[in-house]
Amino acid sequence: MVSRRAHLLEFAVLGLLHEGPTHGYDLRRRLNTALGPFRALSYGTLYPALKGLLGRGLIAETPDPAAAHVGKRARVVYELTAAGKEHFADLVARSDASAYDDDGFDVRFAFFARTERDVRLRILEGRRSRVEEDLERVRAASARSRERLDAYTSALQRHGEETTEREVRWLTELIDAERRHPTDPGPQP
Repeated sequence: MVSRRAHLLEFAVLGLLHEGPTHGYDLRRRLNTALGPFRALSYGTLYPALKGLLGRGLIAETPDPAAAHVGKRARVVYELTAAGKEHFADLVARSDASAYDDDGFDVRFAFFARTERDVRLRILEGRRSRVEEDLERVRAASARSRERLDAYTSALQRHGEETTEREVRWLTELIDAERRHPTDPGPQP
């Protein structure tokens, strides 16, 4: 059984390779820069994922002659195959609950430019609903334990509530922009 993190990594790798061929070092750097959940991504995680994608025919590898050094092996360049492009299109068209959970949403959002409008809306609305439910739970727990908390813990709870409220507002703005500008909503205020 493949882990959730492995599915997210596969989606992110295919998404980045959709932008063009690249080598493993650059792919890791871009994953670490753009996708928060993968900040601690190691080569020991990335290369087995790449091997799996190669084995399934979703990506191909070629030596990069420009990167060859005397006495050293040339870097390998990875690129999407036609099957990889189709698979990524299938993945980006999904809008199930995993698309708007805490880890999945950030990864999916990074590739919203390649996602159809109706799928983006379902993901944004699903995420907003999930965050609103979390906010209600946090508020209820906070109300129950307010008198037992010290000032620092209480301040931390308020911070959590405010952060979650900001995310709900941000999601609402994105949803509204998506509805106003269906051809190019972008993250407009």
